[in-house]
Amino acid sequence: MKYITKAEKPRGCVFCLAQQQADGPENLILARGQAVFIILNRYPYTTGHLMIVPFAHVASLDEVTADVRAELMEEANHAVRALQAVYHPQAFNLGINLGAAAGAGVAEHLHLHIVPRWGGDNNFMGVIGETRVLPEDLSETYQRLGAIWHTC
Repeated sequence: MKYITKAEKPRGCVFCLAQQQADGPENLILARGQAVFIILNRYPYTTGHLMIVPFAHVASLDEVTADVRAELMEEANHAVRALQAVYHPQAFNLGINLGAAAGAGVAEHLHLHIVPRWGGDNNFMGVIGETRVLPEDLSETYQRLGAIWHTC
């Protein structure tokens, strides 16, 4: 995968940099709301793993307004509907990791993960081989979800 082997990583917040670009497969932004945007995870745990991210560069929930928190949850609900329509997962993990010690890869910018789950999606490859296997390229995930996003 090209994005893993890039020699140079971008400087700055990945979410702030992504929202400055036009939406498309390059920045992986599926949609934009009033105060948040929906972006595919560049290093997904499962196919369809996406995130809801406030436009504001803030690290915690108490740094956004109640309206932004409400929009985070409404877009999470929208994301679940879209993922159900395209991938038919058996379950979902929704989560916010506040701070690096909690597992946040981008601790300085609040984001909510939506991870579709299937029975057996944790197989020996991830546990023993320390390798994740995804059946679909991110560009295909982007096309599939983008095609139905505004209809869900």
